[in-house]
Amino acid sequence: MTRAFALLTAIAAYLFFFATFLYLIAFTGNLPVVTKTVDLPPGTGGAMRWALDAGLIALFGVQHSVMARQGFKRGWTQIVPQPVEPSAYVALASLMLVLLFAFWQPIPGMIWQFDGWMALLLWALFAAGWGIVLISTFLINHFELFGVAQAWRYATRKAAAPPEFRTPLFYRAVRHPLYAGFFLAFWATPAMSYGHALLAIGMSAYMLIAIRFEENDLVRVFGHQYESYRRRVGMLLPRIGHRN
Repeated sequence: MTRAFALLTAIAAYLFFFATFLYLIAFTGNLPVVTKTVDLPPGTGGAMRWALDAGLIALFGVQHSVMARQGFKRGWTQIVPQPVEPSAYVALASLMLVLLFAFWQPIPGMIWQFDGWMALLLWALFAAGWGIVLISTFLINHFELFGVAQAWRYATRKAAAPPEFRTPLFYRAVRHPLYAGFFLAFWATPAMSYGHALLAIGMSAYMLIAIRFEENDLVRVFGHQYESYRRRVGMLLPRIGHRN
C-alpha cells in the first residue's frame, strides 16, 4: 500500500464516518432533514420488528466492541495494513450504522410525550449530548480516534508519540464524557416511542459493556495511573463511584 493511498483511504473513511454521525443525529431526533428516522415512516407493531431492531443494535455492538480489542487487531492486521487498520474499523462501524438506518423498523406507541417548556428542556439536553460527544473526541485527539492521524504519520514518515495519560476539561469530572454525551443524546427526547426506547436501551447496554472492555485496555496501558483516576472520578456522572 502506497503512503498516499493510505492517507486517501483514511480521509475517505473519516468523511464516511462524519456523514453517518450527522445522519445519526437526525435519525435519533426525528429531524425533518431526513426521510427515515427512529420513528418515521410510521410503522405497525409486531414481534418481528422488535427482533429485527434488536438484532441491528446487537450487530453494531458486536462489531464495535470485538474489532476494538487488541487480540482481534493482531489478527486483523495480517489482512489489513497497520496504517489503515483504524480507518477500516471506523468505516465498518459506520457501515453498521448505515445498515441500522436502512433496515430499522419504527415501533409505534408512546412511553412519554411532552410539550412546552419540558419539550424545550429535553431538546436542549439532546443538543448538549451531541455537543459533548463531539467536543470529547477533540479533547482526546479527534483525528487519532478516527484513524486520520495514523495514516498522516505513515504518509509523512513520522513516528507516533508515546501514549500520554491526560484528563482535559470533561475528563476531570467523568471518565467517559463521550459515552455520557451519547446517553443524553439517546434518552433526551420530548417524544419517547417504543422504538426509540428500544434504541436507547440497546445502545446504553452496549456502552456499559464497552466501557468495561475499554477500561481494562486503559489499565493495561497506563497501569496504576489509570486505576487511581478510576477511584477518584465517576464513570458517567461526577463523583459517582467515588472512593477515597
